[in-house]
Amino acid sequence: MSHNSFGRLFRVTTFGESHGPAIGCVIDGCPPGIPLAEADIQAELDRRRPGSSKFVTQRREPDTVRILSGVFQDERMKRQVTTGTPIALLIENVDARSKDYTDIRDKFRPGHADYTYWAKYGVRDYRGGGRSSARETASRVAAGAVARKVLASLHRGVEVRGALVQIGPHGIERKRWKWQQVARNPFFCPDAASVAPWTDYLEGVRKAGSSIGAVIEVVADGIPAGLGAPIYGKLDADIASAMMSINAVKGVEIGDGFAAALLSGEENADEMRRGSAKRGARGKPEFLSNHAGGILGGISTGQPIVARFAVKPTSSILSPRRTIDVAGRETEIMTKGRHDPCVGIRAVPVGEAMMAIVLADHALRHRAQNG
Repeated sequence: MSHNSFGRLFRVTTFGESHGPAIGCVIDGCPPGIPLAEADIQAELDRRRPGSSKFVTQRREPDTVRILSGVFQDERMKRQVTTGTPIALLIENVDARSKDYTDIRDKFRPGHADYTYWAKYGVRDYRGGGRSSARETASRVAAGAVARKVLASLHRGVEVRGALVQIGPHGIERKRWKWQQVARNPFFCPDAASVAPWTDYLEGVRKAGSSIGAVIEVVADGIPAGLGAPIYGKLDADIASAMMSINAVKGVEIGDGFAAALLSGEENADEMRRGSAKRGARGKPEFLSNHAGGILGGISTGQPIVARFAVKPTSSILSPRRTIDVAGRETEIMTKGRHDPCVGIRAVPVGEAMMAIVLADHALRHRAQNG
């Protein structure tokens, strides 16, 4: 199996399966001298960790991370720092229940990667989906924590934040958006008034043994103008690729995305005026809107970078569905075990991590070419 790496200068390679002994990643290209401790990474992993509420899988994984290489500290140093060599991160699996999947080892779950993995490789790890499991995304979140440290070392004030903006047909009211609300509820929801109806709705989905999709929005503030490269190194193309690589993602938008098709040229154009000295932007443009999501021609404008992605419903549900087995015989399947009624909830920190990885990679690429 190839294509397990993402990025060019800041490059992340993930490894491991859902029910294997461990998962993890190797990060290549992290600059030296950046303070990095396991606690920096653990804080992000705890936000994604399973079992944190009744609305996510009840698999109890502490997701404790170990840094195996790429850092150094001795008695002369106040902090442990990166050395510039590959950083290896390991997260052990401690609560896998492989027996839950015995009944489906010869059957393909509709909507899941079971069939395509088997068709490509002739073998598949049916225990929790193996490599296709959302468990793999813990490695991405760990790598994203390192990417945030790289961004902070290159650009002051960079902030990458995500929020769940829609569950099934129920969206937030954007005029009530408050970032501080995201950490105060189990949905990463920025609209406090949406939490109660979402709770009732998802409780019904969970009790029915079903699942539902979601939409996540990720915003990166503090990114300077100039990141990204035409023609085939566009920043928005790499962000779209990063988000589409997340398990269960079926659509990505940058800025207004598909809604831009409904606008006129006058409405869509992000007009500019000269920035005021009072705001420290003399000579730089001040944009009057951000329909483009902070990227024009594949290059950042200096505005907030905005991306949204749609996550499909979890494929593992309790309702019986028609399928075939590895011999091509028609049969029925019903998935047991512990699954997310809305996998989009825990995708919020994953989306943040992938945004941070792309931006760290492009920041290093920009520095390499432009100094």
